[in-house]
Amino acid sequence: MRKIIIVDYPKDWEEAIEDTEVVDAQTYLTSPTYTDIRSARIFNLCRSHRYQSAGYYVSLLAEARGHKPIPSVTTMQDLKSPTIVRAITVEMEDLIQKSLAGLKSKNFTLSIYFGQNVAAKYEKLCKALHDHFQAPLLRAQFVYKDNWVLQSISQVPINEVPEDHRKYLKSFAKAYFARHRFSGARINRKAYDLAILVDPQEKAPPSNEKAIQYFVDAAENLGFYTELITKDDYRRLPEFDALLIRETTAVNHHTYRFARKAFADGLAVIDDPVSILRCTNKVYLAELLAKAKVPIPKTMIIHKDNRDEVVKELGLPCVLKLPDSSFSQGVVKAKCEKELKEELDKMLETSELIIGQEYTPTDFDWRIGVLDKQPLYACKYYMAKGHWQIYNWNGKKKQDEEGDDEIVPFEEVPFHVLHTALKAANLIGDGLYGVDLKEIDGRAYVIEVNDNPSIDAGVEDKILKKELYAAVIKSIKRRIDNHKNGNGRSDG
Repeated sequence: MRKIIIVDYPKDWEEAIEDTEVVDAQTYLTSPTYTDIRSARIFNLCRSHRYQSAGYYVSLLAEARGHKPIPSVTTMQDLKSPTIVRAITVEMEDLIQKSLAGLKSKNFTLSIYFGQNVAAKYEKLCKALHDHFQAPLLRAQFVYKDNWVLQSISQVPINEVPEDHRKYLKSFAKAYFARHRFSGARINRKAYDLAILVDPQEKAPPSNEKAIQYFVDAAENLGFYTELITKDDYRRLPEFDALLIRETTAVNHHTYRFARKAFADGLAVIDDPVSILRCTNKVYLAELLAKAKVPIPKTMIIHKDNRDEVVKELGLPCVLKLPDSSFSQGVVKAKCEKELKEELDKMLETSELIIGQEYTPTDFDWRIGVLDKQPLYACKYYMAKGHWQIYNWNGKKKQDEEGDDEIVPFEEVPFHVLHTALKAANLIGDGLYGVDLKEIDGRAYVIEVNDNPSIDAGVEDKILKKELYAAVIKSIKRRIDNHKNGNGRSDG
């Protein structure tokens, strides 16, 4: 993959950096030599990135050509948004106050060159801001009122970098290109770069360690360079062509930020941010499935004004779910009116709306894995020992926390189960989903659609074995190729 630094004038960047080339903006925008490149990373150091400037068009056309621009047009727009800047101030409140404590002035300007500053004491703040706004040269303006506030952040025109900062700029640039995996012999032998997001500390991850290794093996067999990344690697997303999330997702969580940024930067991503939004909120799912007439257990959206009607509508016992619950956490069974009141009091303090469902006991739940709108695997997940759910996080013994599982060939799955699962999943998008259903009296009822379904070695892969992992990687490869060939991408 070619690494190209774009400047308005060659004199703006005369520093030679290994494995990079310097091209002026006009040549990049108009020469067929660059129009026809299939794989390139573009580092946009133009003097201006205002709307319809040459710098703006460099990043815009880079995206259209399937190149990877830094900054992206999305980043350019984010830098102009006061709402996003305010949100960053709130998110980074502690770091901002700690980093700027002791300053005597009421105003402070922080220059960020390739994620660094000339003063080492601002290293963490620079890195955090660069993580949010992927651009080579940034200038952050802070003002002190009752405390320090990020007033604005903008890109620095390269010709406005002070002369006494130039040596630092060159040093930081060399370190940036050396540290980031933008070059290297191994990379050049691979057609694609895949990041797999994991959390080594997660108690119940969607894939166990052996499954993660199978994903890596499948990807490398299909021409991918593959790397496991964690939440600390947000700034490195532009290095990759695709992101596979194998960490439990949530909207108010770094997994969603990773998905959103990857999608905005043109990476193929599973789970895509739209799927995360749609699947992780059970209020949304209940409305979506009901409107499409997909069978679900009798369901009620509960709020403070209708909580007294729950017993009449659903009976007792009934099931209560926080909108963003997962892996059976945030899901409770209220057996009597006293328990119902206590659980509603707790849940309605957390969320304005919660889901109530009729209690429908079964020995097992169906799980149909769906990929690209086609069935991928079918499982039966049995209830945990002595419990009404497949997970019992209060089990006295480790082996009691999770029920047994059984992989089922598609020819043995009842038609109504498979049909209902596909109808539900296809309402969400064309990604990777796990549809949970209960089968009662010859009908299938959807319990939920998961955007981040379990794929564990020794469970979901018992029939397809390593072909299961290959199927997911092949889907990612198709998405990359479709995007690079100008065929668009799924919107989830």
